[in-house]
Amino acid sequence: TAVPNGSYYIPAGTPAANPALGAAWAWFSKGDSSYNALEAELNHRLSHEFLFRGSYTYSRALDDGDSLNATAAGNAPGLVSNPFNLHTDWGPATYDVRNVATFDGIWQLPFGRGQRFLSSGNRVTQGLLGGWTTNSIVTLQSGFPFTPQLSYNPSNNGDTKNPVRPFANPAFHGSAIVGKPTEWFNPAAFLAPPAGSGFYGNLSRDSLTGPGLTEWDFSMFKDTPLRERLHLQLRAELFNILNQANFNTPNLVAFTPSGVSPTAGVITSTSTTSRQIQLAAKLLW
Repeated sequence: TAVPNGSYYIPAGTPAANPALGAAWAWFSKGDSSYNALEAELNHRLSHEFLFRGSYTYSRALDDGDSLNATAAGNAPGLVSNPFNLHTDWGPATYDVRNVATFDGIWQLPFGRGQRFLSSGNRVTQGLLGGWTTNSIVTLQSGFPFTPQLSYNPSNNGDTKNPVRPFANPAFHGSAIVGKPTEWFNPAAFLAPPAGSGFYGNLSRDSLTGPGLTEWDFSMFKDTPLRERLHLQLRAELFNILNQANFNTPNLVAFTPSGVSPTAGVITSTSTTSRQIQLAAKLLW
């Protein structure tokens, strides 16, 4: 394995920093972070029965660790890779989403009593065409960052629990992201330090980006007055109306002690549900 100059190295047999300390979790009450963002908003206030709002955020969140334990984030190891050099974990935060855009609108259809059209229609016309409201929300965002890792710790630091990162492969050219659910990233872009070699990999933390998210939710409400203080509301709500498959973070393990993991980069779940349709009726008084 080609090891870049300057790689952190612990020779085999090096005494532990504290020989009296066994396997345990350890936390530092220290951390550095940085957040910068550009936010833009377009807002059309309710007029002519129509309201629209659009917002966009371009941001960058950097830190050297933001998970309290291994269960706090599914896209990166829970603890820092090298506790003797925290700066090597400086990179995108596990919650860093570079682009987020949302658009939502409400439109009260202009039909029926008190509206621009069919305001003087008969009771049947009013009952069928009046009182309709449509609502829509569109969410677009880029993916969360993630860290390819080893299923073992070759660093000789005495920690067999926390996985570390591989080396970047200097002979690999092109993008490490393949973008398929069966192979989101190409493990050939990385090199694995041999078990017990004493090396930490030099791949940057959270250096790759996972799948983004696209979702369109839509609903229609119809209010029908039955008496002076009694209304019937019919509701139809559609979630993920396009039935978009929004994928979760891929399997992070690129290498096992025996070589390339057969499930490296494989995605096995989605981050949102499939299309859901909900129908309801409400009495309001």
